[in-house]
Amino acid sequence: MDRMAEAAAIPAWDDAGDALFAPLRAPVGMGCSFVLGRVAQSLDGFIATRDGESVWISGPDDLRHTHRLRALSDAIVVGARTIRADNPRLTTRLVAGPSPVRVILDPERRLTEDFRVFQGGPETLLLHGKGSASAGRMGHAHVLAVLRAAEGLDIAAILGVLRERGLRRIFVEGGGVTVSRFLAAGALDRLHVTVAPLVMGGGVPAFPIPPVARLEDGRRFAWTAHRIGADVLFDIPLVRTV
Repeated sequence: MDRMAEAAAIPAWDDAGDALFAPLRAPVGMGCSFVLGRVAQSLDGFIATRDGESVWISGPDDLRHTHRLRALSDAIVVGARTIRADNPRLTTRLVAGPSPVRVILDPERRLTEDFRVFQGGPETLLLHGKGSASAGRMGHAHVLAVLRAAEGLDIAAILGVLRERGLRRIFVEGGGVTVSRFLAAGALDRLHVTVAPLVMGGGVPAFPIPPVARLEDGRRFAWTAHRIGADVLFDIPLVRTV
């Protein structure tokens, strides 16, 4: 098959059906969780400019895909950097379906109440590291302390807190640092990577993880590709260890 025919053979996102969304619709047992990570990047591997501009690298179809993933999830997890950079609402306003519980990871409790997620809307949790200043609420959000790790918050502890609250379908939306920490911890069941036909030449890398010294030390994944408007979505199954 030549390259033009191979590209044309990639199924469209709207035709993906259960092949793409069945993992999120499948039953999740008590005491278990299903965790999906999500990154939208440029062709050369960046998720934002050096100044933090990232809305939107990918196109409107990919934005609707993100909202659909939110609607299929019990909770959406984002890091404090994403809140500061994008001031998102983290709702499902573009698709039918309920908005998930919003979970903000802020290890040092540095965010303030003036961001939109703290002003109202769906239930919101702010998770910080034990030992930092604690309070019962941050505006609209409930504040909970979890164990720290060498960097940020302990991933297993985060998932444990969410399971205790009945939140078992977890969507880790961003940013790159947060998704990378879940990936490095072996805490993702699935990874969606959207690649936009855009070359930036520099910026914030999609996966800020330590570089390997040799190619054989890098991780290779199986994947299925779907056309999503002008972009390509890679659906990557992973082996969960946490």
